[in-house]
This record gives sequence, C-alpha cells and structure tokens, in this order.
Amino acid sequence: MPFDAHNAPQAFAALGHPGRLSVFRLLMRFAPRPVRPTEIAEALEMKPNTLSGYLSDLLHTGLITATREGRSLFYGVDMAQCDGLVSYLVNDCCRGRPEMCLSALPEHETRPYRVLFLCSGNSARSIMAEALLNKLGAGRFEAFSAGTRPSVEINPQTRALLERHGHLTAGLHPKDVTDFQDEDAPAFDFTFTVCDLAASEDCAPWIGQPLSAHWGLPDPVKATGSEAERALAFAQTYEALRRRIEVFTALPIEKLDRLSLQKKIDDLSDI
Repeated sequence: MPFDAHNAPQAFAALGHPGRLSVFRLLMRFAPRPVRPTEIAEALEMKPNTLSGYLSDLLHTGLITATREGRSLFYGVDMAQCDGLVSYLVNDCCRGRPEMCLSALPEHETRPYRVLFLCSGNSARSIMAEALLNKLGAGRFEAFSAGTRPSVEINPQTRALLERHGHLTAGLHPKDVTDFQDEDAPAFDFTFTVCDLAASEDCAPWIGQPLSAHWGLPDPVKATGSEAERALAFAQTYEALRRRIEVFTALPIEKLDRLSLQKKIDDLSDI
C-alpha cells in the first residue's frame, strides 16, 4: 500500500514515540532477518505487554510484518514499505524534484572504502573479518573492527588461525566501539555487525552515514567439545566470513545506487 497524505501521518506518528522507535530501530539493525519478541524485549529491557502494544501499533502502519514459524512468532521490517514512506517524504519535500535533495549527498572521495566490523568481544569474528577484508580488498577497502564490550586480547585460537592463513596479526587487537565515535574517527562507508549482541545494542550514529548490514554468526569462542571440535568452529567462522567478503569485494559499488547496494549486502548474510 503506497503512502499518501492520509496514511503517512499515522506511520510518522508511530515512529514519533520513543518506545516504538526503539523497537523499529532494533528490527532495522537485524533486517532483513526477523526477530522473536523475547529477543526484542531482552535487548531493550522492555516488559512483554508494553512491547506487544508497540508491535501492534507498528504492524498497523505496515512498516513491520509478523510471520509464524511453528509455534514461534517473528517480527521484521517491511523494507519496501519503509522505502515507500521515505520516498513519500523526500518527493513531497523536494516538490517532485529529488535531485534537489540528492545534490546534498557528497560524492565518494578518492580513497579506499572504509568498513567497520562490530561484535561484542572483538576477539574472534570481527577480528577475522578485519584481517580478511584488508587482505582480500587489495587496497580498495580499509577495514577496522571493534567491540561493544571488548576483550583484553585477541583469542589465541583466532590469532593462530589467521597466521596459518597468511594474515599479519602484529597490529590486530581488540578495540572499544567508542574509539570510532568521536569527532576524530574516520568516516565509514559500511558497518557490519557479526554477532546478535552487537546488533541489538543501540550505537550512536556513525560518521559518514554508512550502509549497514547484520552478518550474524555463532561465537566460536563459546564452542564446546574436544579441541578438534573447537578448532572446527573457528575454521567454519573464518570460511563463512571469507565467502561473504569475497563476494562483497567483487560488488560494483560505484555503479549501484544505495538501495540496490543495501539489498546486495543484506543478501550476503545468507551465504
């Protein structure tokens, strides 16, 4: 259903409430993957009955959807509807001349694309992603990583795995996400969360208005079993990230508009 002067105010009003907006923003951080209500309530420290009301209001606007899998109910963002709402606002604001708004968007500088990988501890998954992109990006990308609750040092199995694959690890170390949020931080073009905990946390807006996607993977540090089984968990995480990053580095970024590029990086979570 397209947005117009009759139904757009209802959607804007729903997003104008701090509680409903926090729910919507969390779902957007996980998009396109839907989320269970229990995960939303836990992440936002919200009472179930309060969350239920917020979800009902957002469903009524059409901005989110609900799907059932067995006995579980999942909520996710309807990206087409969100795009429709933004398009309505921009077209109305620009009086049918979107180039008036688009002209304010800066062109990409002559520099590598800057990418930030986020997880909770910054000792395994995000560190692997940083090392992989800096190697596979061949100078076209500059990768960084950080943690919302960074560990003291890189997990020893992570370091050993990276060195076996020929990565230089001397400069790699866990970093706090706040190190990349002050006025001296680099402007990022892309941010990727690689764990659900990092995706559920509300970070301040990034400098550069980067595109973002959630590439959630199980934490190999928490793997149990024999030494071989734990090593396999690290190897599988590395390979999953390698596949995604290989496809990411091959994308014709310069030729894609933001919406097309957003869909491309979202789809990489399924590889």
